[in-house]
Amino acid sequence: MRKVAIVGAGMISFGRRDEDSLVDMLAMASTRAMDDAGLGDRAIDAVYVGNMAAGLFNHQTSVASALVDRLGVLPAAADAVENGPASGGSALKNGLLAVASGYYDLVLVAGGEKMRDVIGPRATDIVASMTHPLAEYVYGITLPGMAGMFTRLYMEKYGVTPEHLAQVAIKNQDNGLLNPYAHIQMKITLEGILTSPHAIVNNPMVADPLRLYDCCPVSDGAATCLLCPADMASEFAKPPVVIAGFGQATDTHTLQEREDPTDLKAVRLAAQQAFQRAGLTPQDVDVAELHDAFTILEIAESEHAGFFEKGQGAKALAKGETRIGGKLPINPSGGLKSRGHPVGATGVAQVVELVWQLRGEAGEHQVEGAQVGFSLNFGGFGNNVVSFVLRREP
Repeated sequence: MRKVAIVGAGMISFGRRDEDSLVDMLAMASTRAMDDAGLGDRAIDAVYVGNMAAGLFNHQTSVASALVDRLGVLPAAADAVENGPASGGSALKNGLLAVASGYYDLVLVAGGEKMRDVIGPRATDIVASMTHPLAEYVYGITLPGMAGMFTRLYMEKYGVTPEHLAQVAIKNQDNGLLNPYAHIQMKITLEGILTSPHAIVNNPMVADPLRLYDCCPVSDGAATCLLCPADMASEFAKPPVVIAGFGQATDTHTLQEREDPTDLKAVRLAAQQAFQRAGLTPQDVDVAELHDAFTILEIAESEHAGFFEKGQGAKALAKGETRIGGKLPINPSGGLKSRGHPVGATGVAQVVELVWQLRGEAGEHQVEGAQVGFSLNFGGFGNNVVSFVLRREP
């Protein structure tokens, strides 16, 4: 297997993009990645597109074929990859394996979703379609509802408090203010969203104990990476970032079938695989992008990925260890909470952010001296998880 490098990275700002179609967004992000690499007239061998539900959100299918044609990179192979909110991570994994195998030399991996073509309740319903059709969906379960139940269990077992959840939201929205690609550009305070008499109005309950500011926004957006064999990377314009390891693991579809619903088994296994393949440990990581679709997930994933012991993630957060400048900055981009969560784009966007961090190109939210990065893309409610370890090459 060949070592694989990311030589181009591109993203568009996330948010409400009424003027752009899904393919417009994917094409803009892809063009930026190709320009970033200095691709020139080199031919792209294959394109993988992570997308969860364009057929439902936008009444469009065959998105990968449409993107190849829009970019003018025919006759490149083209495949769309669907894995719920981890579609982007799965697309990147497929691109990685295609290059590592030796079948392709240049692979473009894009992730995108245009979710705001539909009204909020419809978007919630489309996302809920990833739940078990007979044991969950038919009873009206939504992802916020599932996250609320998980949060209550985690709070009772590990002592996480509403203040800890609010601290995740505050940290990540502070980071988002430094990121020009972030959907949510707004300063919040503990008093404003939790402790003041007006907090119940400013921050209403969504799924007890989760409030509005505990949840990511519904976003449009796209992000793209260009991959090649590491021994070709010197031919491109930017310093290469190597995909040192990846992991993917699954768990039972329904939460009630898990022995311990607070145990994110697939997160733990995917992270272990990624670190083992990279020959590194969680202690080697300088910056992490975790899937904080709900504030509780950043805390729980930071423990399950091996950065902190169970019950210690919230304490590390409270001490400031996960802030920019802390021991392990988590979600310096603002994460899903602030950058946004166009579901098919998220896994690729996490890796684009890490590429910029490891190159020293992250601007105002740069983590100084970062050499190793980790991303975790959470599919379903932890039933299909994809992770990556990235390393800056000397």
